[in-house]
This record gives sequence, C-alpha cells and structure tokens, in this order.
Amino acid sequence: EIDQRPDWFKTITFDTDMTKIKNCQIYFAHPYSPWERGTNENCNGLLRQFFPKGKSMKDKTATYVQQATNAINLKHRRILYLFIT
Repeated sequence: EIDQRPDWFKTITFDTDMTKIKNCQIYFAHPYSPWERGTNENCNGLLRQFFPKGKSMKDKTATYVQQATNAINLKHRRILYLFIT
C-alpha cells in the first residue's frame, strides 16, 4: 500500500488509523476549522450545486449523477503555482 510507494506521497491529511504509515509527515485538520481544508471545502461547494445539503437523492438518476460527476471533474479550476528560486 502506501509503504510500497513512498515516493507518491509527501504529506497525507486524514482522520483514521495511521499506525501503518511510515516516513511521512502527517497533518490533522481541526474540527470546525474549514479554512484548514480548503480543497475539501471547495469540492463540497461544487457538489452542493448538484446535490443540495439536506435534500433527498432518491429522485436522482444514475444519468444525473454521472452528468454531475462529469461537470465537476471537467470544470476548469484555478491553480496557484509557487516558484521558489
């Protein structure tokens, strides 16, 4: 798993058992601190455009879910680059 490909990871952020992770810097986001999870919160916002919070998904078809998935995955997003000289 992760130990077999340490070159794939520089850091990992998660909230589960980490006893199997070695040689990797681990960061934790604090509860109720969405500014520490920017990418996650951005993705949640994109999802909420198609699946509003608190609304049932019973009426959503597989086609609708696939269209929403495609729209989110193909959406152009800003990427910030940091160049260090």
